[in-house]
Amino acid sequence: MAVVNESQTPELTHLRSDGTAQMVDVSAKPVTVREATATGTVHTTTQVMELLGAGRLPKGDALAVARVAGIMGAKKTSELIPLCHPLPISKVTVDFVLGASAVTVSATVKTRGVTGVEMEALTAVSVAALSVYDMVKAVDKHAVISGIQVLAKSGGKSGDWSVAGAAGETGPLAGSHPGPLAGPDVRA
Repeated sequence: MAVVNESQTPELTHLRSDGTAQMVDVSAKPVTVREATATGTVHTTTQVMELLGAGRLPKGDALAVARVAGIMGAKKTSELIPLCHPLPISKVTVDFVLGASAVTVSATVKTRGVTGVEMEALTAVSVAALSVYDMVKAVDKHAVISGIQVLAKSGGKSGDWSVAGAAGETGPLAGSHPGPLAGPDVRA
């Protein structure tokens, strides 16, 4: 395990002083409206994208199934991620943008609570992308899921943040993250 200098890293609130995990106490935090948006991409072939767009995949309407799966995933986040708090989810949207050889999944989750919904947005995107993969694997076993990331969050003590605004980031980890995962088509 690498040694981390505390002056370089923000406090890891999910760790107790002895290094064991804990669920953070959020009972003193004020209730605020919080929202987060995440994205991810499923890369496949142009032929599969034609089938997907026309709703002609062997398993049926992949996007309808994936949308419901993503919504269910957001609602189940605290059951899947051990230290996430169960939250009263107010709204979940899951959307798709079809490209020539990829489908981009985006999810926005909203709550009125004491902790953020970034993990719920990431889980919604992940589960929706996995569902798209499941629906296309009969015709493309080599589909690839990539680029799952938070695009924006709002509310809470740390305020609003977005990938677009990350260049002006301040704090102990400023500039340490490479930013959005944009790159060549991984199927090329």
